Amino acid sequence: MQLAFDDITTGSIQFSGIKDIEVSVLRLDKIHPVISGNKWFKLRYYLQEAKEQKKKRIITFGGAYSNHIVATAATCKMSDLEAAGIIRGEEPPSYSHTLLKAKEYGMQLHFTSREEYHHKKVPAELLNDESYLICEGGFGEKGAEGAATILDHTKNDFTHYCCAVGTGTMMAGLIKAALPDQKVTGVSVMKNNYELADNVRSLTNEKNKEWEIIHDYHFGGYAKYQPALIGFMNEFYRQTHIPSDFVYTGKLFYAISDLAQKHFFPAGSRLLIIHSGGLQGNISLKKGTLIF
Repeated sequence: MQLAFDDITTGSIQFSGIKDIEVSVLRLDKIHPVISGNKWFKLRYYLQEAKEQKKKRIITFGGAYSNHIVATAATCKMSDLEAAGIIRGEEPPSYSHTLLKAKEYGMQLHFTSREEYHHKKVPAELLNDESYLICEGGFGEKGAEGAATILDHTKNDFTHYCCAVGTGTMMAGLIKAALPDQKVTGVSVMKNNYELADNVRSLTNEKNKEWEIIHDYHFGGYAKYQPALIGFMNEFYRQTHIPSDFVYTGKLFYAISDLAQKHFFPAGSRLLIIHSGGLQGNISLKKGTLIF
């Protein structure tokens, strides 16, 4: 699998009106056109174990616009593994771009009711000794272990690592990899998802690391957005030429900009924002909504 890790850390970028901190971005969205962002990192050790156990099929879970689903489908194709996706909700009359791409990569799609999805029920015909199960979003210890290797691809002289938080897997990995004097700040993309802290804690076993999840920048909930977010994303792109998505990274960049203006970060702080990819999610927006 060819992944590009050269030149993915930006130089210092400037948020409007902020002069007392330094901000850089780790452009994980640039490592691969499909398996971009944090997806490969969260999948890598699961796939390694599946190969070691001589499994032939990966089974995982996600919604109709899941970055994880399409990344898993592409990764399995490149790794000569079969892939099956358990998709939340009834089968739609027309598939999303995400599901079409996953199917193009050979993933078998199995639609299930939201109740069965909640209980992560797997169709009986898929359950056999040749199958290997990966949780939604790569959540789990191996997902966090893989996410910890994200920081292998950047210098280690930052005071803060900042990331968007969905399942909490990447954040747990960053906490594992961070030094004791570094802080990890996560921005939840879901509304009132306060159990995230417990999810992160369950994957880290790190008692002497400083971290925090902020819940004030969800813009209405998961995959929800408001004009202020879209306007910020467009202006941020004009200033930095860095594209973001409205589900994850747009909310992250907005949050860090707003927090910095409110002096949340001490003067002299050196921030590294993790761009976790997910740009394919923007395809669901009306054409012309974004300028990139």
